[in-house]
Amino acid sequence: MAQQDWSTVGKPVRKKDAMALLLGKPAYLDDLTPKDCLVVKVLRSPHAHALIEEIDTENAEQIPGVAAIFTYRDVPQKRFTMAGQTYPEPSPYDRLILDRRVRFVGDAVAIVAGENEAAVDRALKRIRVRYQVLEPVLDFHTAKDNLILVHPEESWRSLCPVGADNRRNLCASETCQDGDVDRILAGCDQVVEGVYHTKACQQAMMETFRTYTEIDPYGRLHVVSSTQIVFHVRRILANALDIPKSKVHVEKFRIGGGFGAKQTVVAEVYPALVTWKTGRPAKMIYTRQECQTAGTPRHEMEVRVRLGASNDGTIRALDVYTLSNTGAYGEHGPTTVGLSGHKSIPLYTHSLEAFRFAYDVVYTNHQSAGAYRGYGATQGIFAVETAVNELADRLGMDPVALREKNMVREGQVMPAYYNERADACALDRCMTRCKELFHWEEKFPVRDMGNGKVRAAGVAMAMQGSGISGVDVGSATIKLSDEGFFNLSIGAADMGTGCDTILAQMAAECMECSLDDVAVFGADSDASPYDSGSYASSTTYVTGKAVEKACEELKDRLCQVGAELLNCPREEVEYARKAVRRLDGSAQVSLADIATKSMCGNGTAVQATCSHTSPISPPPFMVGMAEVEVDRETGSVQVLDYTAVVDCGTPINPNLARVQTEGGIVQGIGMALFEDVTYTPEGR
Repeated sequence: MAQQDWSTVGKPVRKKDAMALLLGKPAYLDDLTPKDCLVVKVLRSPHAHALIEEIDTENAEQIPGVAAIFTYRDVPQKRFTMAGQTYPEPSPYDRLILDRRVRFVGDAVAIVAGENEAAVDRALKRIRVRYQVLEPVLDFHTAKDNLILVHPEESWRSLCPVGADNRRNLCASETCQDGDVDRILAGCDQVVEGVYHTKACQQAMMETFRTYTEIDPYGRLHVVSSTQIVFHVRRILANALDIPKSKVHVEKFRIGGGFGAKQTVVAEVYPALVTWKTGRPAKMIYTRQECQTAGTPRHEMEVRVRLGASNDGTIRALDVYTLSNTGAYGEHGPTTVGLSGHKSIPLYTHSLEAFRFAYDVVYTNHQSAGAYRGYGATQGIFAVETAVNELADRLGMDPVALREKNMVREGQVMPAYYNERADACALDRCMTRCKELFHWEEKFPVRDMGNGKVRAAGVAMAMQGSGISGVDVGSATIKLSDEGFFNLSIGAADMGTGCDTILAQMAAECMECSLDDVAVFGADSDASPYDSGSYASSTTYVTGKAVEKACEELKDRLCQVGAELLNCPREEVEYARKAVRRLDGSAQVSLADIATKSMCGNGTAVQATCSHTSPISPPPFMVGMAEVEVDRETGSVQVLDYTAVVDCGTPINPNLARVQTEGGIVQGIGMALFEDVTYTPEGR
């Protein structure tokens, strides 16, 4: 009889929740929370910058079905940040739940809660607000040291030394370098200089922002939210409401897409305030329009690049300056900007003699920006890779060959990437394979199609990270349960990426059992072990290692109980799939029997909790090649072909790794050709 293969890692197993979602079973927040709760909506500012002189809610409060209306007079005067980041948060504490000063078109003015949506909608129209309209700061080029301050308040504060100064409209500012950039550039044969602008664009995840809140039987605020960051939500809500963190319990169900948008507390504070003030359950569901106008889009950035090279194509120096528009509030402003240089410059470590990376993140009276897939690396890589392509054009050199000459290689230290060493880097093999799959030589350079259209091919490289080194913490608890199956509890949030399945695969591999024998639970701030959350491409690498460590510890505990049942010392037994057996093979005890023993007269817990943080953040690398057709008369661009080759390490689940790549490509094409957030001269 053939031995059963228990291996799961590296196999394209189906997601654990696939069939339930495919069949439309209740899974998401609005499916699983009560319908008979207060409906919460927000009255939003029509002005980019204004002070509320008077707000009259009396007529609105008389509407049948209206339960409560709150204004800036009714909220704690304690500033906080909505960014879901590890404490101490680098994003400034610059928000109140409701503020007398409104800072963008769409900023919150009042919160209305009612028995039904119709009553709330009527009340929103009845609220009368008199504004003192102020001149806004709308051009991020003029925001720094502008006489108009977005945050003039004395209560503004920054917890981390990120170069923030509200008196200069600065959310963050820094310069770092290695080597004498100006001297090297002065000695280069070629210096390419360019300014590259990327506008804001929205995540537009299918499930909009939404949160349900209630007071539990113990008088605690119970929050159910579509969020990537349950533990950070607990801290942020406690800060905003000025209540003890022990009074807040946060959990999430399935998430209908996040892409970074749900790494910010966008909707949670409003129903939380309603419930905490009224004691009644409440729910807020953002409309699609609200997501577009009062969400957290990608940061608009302008990246200036100076690239110095020799005539043979050796890239010797890179000087990158990023101006980032954080909008009205500083969520993720100090951190996204860092990736624009730290994830672009290191791609050319091989021959680089010097680099400089500087940035300013400025406040404006635009919608507040936030986290979005790529998290600043996208903007910086676009700029640097475009400059490299311009160098190739100037030298008459194939841009693939130029990159092969200069790209970072395995074993090299990357000064611009926090001096980490590229111990796992297959970027050169990615380029070779991509060139082969794409048929680069046939498609490059430009081909005139003779009908007013031209076809051309382009190439670019990219890198990201695997969590934030020395910061992010992943944790996992695994326990043996009845009949020998395992419960895996995690604090990471599955956003549809499949992390529940991937982490279960890793647990099944370690425990030598089938995937069906691992039941996954998460994420819940009361019941799950602490986890920084699902962001920064951290879950598989950081939380996955915690799963592995927990499994090893559990095996040892199971061996302790097994040895007791076998009447022998611990040293004489080993873990063997569904059993613990004596090393001499003379006897064994099943996991089912160990589970039974653990519930009667047992002093050894058959569960283990482990945490993991990594001192390094190994980057995945990618090469992308695109073929486009351009109509020279109309400017219309059509993508004909796109090939991507990714060095992501060991794919735990090849299917999920592939669809992550495909989804990223589609979002990248959308950002490049179709999507941006555009403002009127009034800041709308």
